[in-house]
Amino acid sequence: MAPNTDKNEGTSEPRDRINPIVFFGSAIGIVVFTLWTMVFTDTASAAINAVLAWISDSFGWFYFVAVVVYLVFVIAIGLSRYGKIRLGPDHSTPEFNVVTWAAMLFAAGIGIDLLFFSVAEPVSHFLAPPDGEPGTVEAARRAMQLTFLHWGLSGWGIYTLVGMSLAYFSYRHGLPLTIRSALYPIFGRRIEGAIGHTVDIAAVLGTVFGIATSLGIGIIQLNFGLNYMFGIPESTLTQATLAVVIVVFAAISAVTGVDRGIRRLSEFNMLLALLLLIFILVTGKTLFLLNTLVTNVGDYLSNFVSLSFNTYAFEPPTDWLNAWTVFFWAWWIAWGPFVGLFLARISRGRTIRQFVAGTLILPLAFMMAWMSTIGNSAIDMVMFGTNVADFGEQAMNNPGSAIYLFLEGVPWFGLTAVVVTILAIVFFVTSGDSGSLVLSNLTSVLTDPNHDAPSWMRITWAAIIGLLTLALLLAGGLGALQSTVVIMGLPFAFVLFAMMAGLYRALKVEGLKEDSHRNSMAGQLSGRIAPGETAAGNWRQRLLRAMTFPDQRQAVRFLRETGRPAMNQIASVLEEKGYRAEIGGGTGGATPNEDHLALNVPLGDEQDFTYQIWPLPCAMPAFSVRDTHAGTRYYRLEVHINEGSQGYDVYGYTQGQLIADILDQFERHLHFLHAQRETPGRNAIMPDDPATAGR
Repeated sequence: MAPNTDKNEGTSEPRDRINPIVFFGSAIGIVVFTLWTMVFTDTASAAINAVLAWISDSFGWFYFVAVVVYLVFVIAIGLSRYGKIRLGPDHSTPEFNVVTWAAMLFAAGIGIDLLFFSVAEPVSHFLAPPDGEPGTVEAARRAMQLTFLHWGLSGWGIYTLVGMSLAYFSYRHGLPLTIRSALYPIFGRRIEGAIGHTVDIAAVLGTVFGIATSLGIGIIQLNFGLNYMFGIPESTLTQATLAVVIVVFAAISAVTGVDRGIRRLSEFNMLLALLLLIFILVTGKTLFLLNTLVTNVGDYLSNFVSLSFNTYAFEPPTDWLNAWTVFFWAWWIAWGPFVGLFLARISRGRTIRQFVAGTLILPLAFMMAWMSTIGNSAIDMVMFGTNVADFGEQAMNNPGSAIYLFLEGVPWFGLTAVVVTILAIVFFVTSGDSGSLVLSNLTSVLTDPNHDAPSWMRITWAAIIGLLTLALLLAGGLGALQSTVVIMGLPFAFVLFAMMAGLYRALKVEGLKEDSHRNSMAGQLSGRIAPGETAAGNWRQRLLRAMTFPDQRQAVRFLRETGRPAMNQIASVLEEKGYRAEIGGGTGGATPNEDHLALNVPLGDEQDFTYQIWPLPCAMPAFSVRDTHAGTRYYRLEVHINEGSQGYDVYGYTQGQLIADILDQFERHLHFLHAQRETPGRNAIMPDDPATAGR
């Protein structure tokens, strides 16, 4: 970590703590809503339905436009020059490999709903389409187009926008991993006050209701499956028991953290879902399913624009729109803070282009294969099966039963039903544990975006999610909860536009900094000759330095005997001119990460300057000439600025050369500030925290 430049009276290090305003504000809102729906069920239902009808009539078009704008924005950013920027310091690398990362994307972003809707939605659109004749071949193709629309690129564009924004501001600029951080370029430090609290409370409420909706749907489905297979009654007692079990396992998984609990469960679920998909494909009408997959992909891509903007204005099927497209867009938006923050949490070190491509393409590919294989198999059963009316009507009227009724037409029903039940349970747990982790972080003040909230917070939020879900199920409030998701999605849709504006302004500043660095002094050591040296002496020194591989003791001695005196000289001159310069770090720590130097120059309202030297342990090259007692590692002393490591080693520099290098970076920074002042729209506010400069 980089040195803490916040003095705080020099008394103690800041500690992770609860954010009382966000936590209790969110908790009060949840309790009030829950009690309202439980005690005044009829009144609450009427009020919610009235608001829902008003939003659907007045803002249905807005949801359509907004979702497309979000998607176009993230794709444009990914393809632009900003796509090469890392979500973290320039030297950072991804924490998880692509397979593990994709598994966690899949588990957090889709989860139990993919099981619930994979049969129910295609069959519903086939038998009751918004336009055209039901039960025809054209209706079958249209059903899959609409299913792909609701689960494809559009929704993931929302997750990508939130995740990209949060990861950029948190891991590259050291801001908290909360929604308010994405608004920093617009509001500056005011995000720490009422504006930030309001945004985070809205994000928490939307997240809780979104997760509770998914868990409520899943509990109903799981209860049906247990009744169908084992005769366990469909009752509130069974649903309450399931909710308690899910909460317990979710809390255990959340406490174990991302690296173990969430990661392992996600990998397991991804593998199990893939095996089930392959089994259905192989044991079913394989050639038919492969052909329909190609057809569905072609239909979706070729009609994407018309599907995305079709509000059925001339013959508006209002009930259908509210129940399907408007609900889905609002649901994706409500899930945006939850999934986006979780994606940011697992994506540090990837470039923006890698993040955009991964979050859009990887889930889309699996969704297409899953929905097409299962959805077309279900439609085929309705069209040509012997239980047409029974299966189709039950899938429409009781969606929780659809996947189990479908599996009756698949070989080895007992095994596949057990697999689906296990998938549902693990999806419950992964949704609950990742949700409790995200909610804990949103309602905490963390000193480092790499930290997670304490275990007791995660357990608390897992319990709150479970209790809210259970309370609404007991009160018959699942329908009200689904309607509330649509209502909660509207205000956060506007927050997403503010996040777009904040991210764009920040990226423009980053691009301006890159341009100003390129146009300013080259700052190459090869052209410099230290005072009292000849050109011949300079190249000899450079050659000797290039072939020297210092150990930790030598690296620390360089920081103490060369680095600190060089920084002291610059600091003294700056102070003569009335500028404050702070030198931090230590040169005698127990570990390499405690041995570093940092020169920080506050520059008032403009972005501060920081120059840090961090030891990086590296494997000793095989060609090195060393004695038999030398270790297997050596240390590079790499320069870090606000954006992270600059990739070059200053070990062996003289004081004069090190001073020249610091001045090169300082002059580049001043040139950037000048270019920013002279550029239209320059008033984008960016944080000064140099935390990302360290390792």
